[in-house]
Amino acid sequence: MIRAHHLFPLAGLIAAVSLSVSCAPEVDQAYQPEQTAWGAPNIEGLWDFRTLTPLERPLDMADKTKLTPEEAEVFRQTVIQAHDVDIRTGDASIVDVEGAYNTFWWDWGTELDEDLRTSLIVDPPNGRLPEITPEALAQKEKQNRQRTAPVRDLLSYSANPLEFRPPGPEALGLSERCLVGFNAGPPFTPSAYNNNLRIIQTPDYIVLVTEMIHDARIIPLDGRPHPPPEMMRWSGDSRGHWDGNTLVVDTTNFTDKTPTFSLPVTFEDLAGGVVGSGMNMHLTERFTPVGEGRLAYEYTIDDPATFVQPLTVMIPLRATEGPMFEYACHEANYAMPGILKGARLLEAEAEAETAD
Repeated sequence: MIRAHHLFPLAGLIAAVSLSVSCAPEVDQAYQPEQTAWGAPNIEGLWDFRTLTPLERPLDMADKTKLTPEEAEVFRQTVIQAHDVDIRTGDASIVDVEGAYNTFWWDWGTELDEDLRTSLIVDPPNGRLPEITPEALAQKEKQNRQRTAPVRDLLSYSANPLEFRPPGPEALGLSERCLVGFNAGPPFTPSAYNNNLRIIQTPDYIVLVTEMIHDARIIPLDGRPHPPPEMMRWSGDSRGHWDGNTLVVDTTNFTDKTPTFSLPVTFEDLAGGVVGSGMNMHLTERFTPVGEGRLAYEYTIDDPATFVQPLTVMIPLRATEGPMFEYACHEANYAMPGILKGARLLEAEAEAETAD
């Protein structure tokens, strides 16, 4: 099943992984965050990470890192209009099937970041994704087009969907199998809905609960080491510590069944194209209170097997009242059994024609 919000390149999707260049967020120097009873900064609560600021800086903005207020308003209106799927024009197979949800159901947000940055990417300085290594590009073609196991992309893709006959569920995308995907990360990346994160604190643990995929990362703060590399998990193994007012979360031990990064999706390439293998990535996330009801969320990818240099992204988090809802991915979702049943019927038809 292809969901409409995957067709907008401004959304950007999942990334992952270590901090080598820290781009300090803008902090209200007079702001002192509330402390917990045990003396740590209190970042517990429900946080919204919607934003219209694109993952990558638009090419026509070149070296422009920030917009003027006037430019920002024009850009904001342009993005809002681009997200308006109630405009029913173009290929009916796109707007009436893949794009069947109307605008009421989407939750892209309505504002850019407060500092009016032209991209969520802050390093490389050009606001664009780093160059991908030749090895990762070759692997991308093998993974996305040939469906070679392990299939790491989010969506099933075929140059001719009518000829796509998955041998089993393992040939389908990770999000279709409700394993990982979309904006849930780690790390978190704004997308079309479910852009909410609940943070729960105790003296010994931090818990990060995402609304999308409803995953919970339970992160110890006691300095224990990561487990051996062969002990891999879908969302990696996370360890946290406080660096002043900043919570630093270090994650390794991702499974090789996940990608390092999911490239932004376009109409020309519905799969978007995943690159890299999760087992190569190292993710460092930083959560910094920067004002009342505001957190700066920063993450860096460090995977030399995928990108020629690290990638750093900064996303604002805003306190919200919620509520947060369960993402019941498999509930009444008949897409996967339908795809597999259709593939078996096509195979039976082909066998019957051969027999005749």
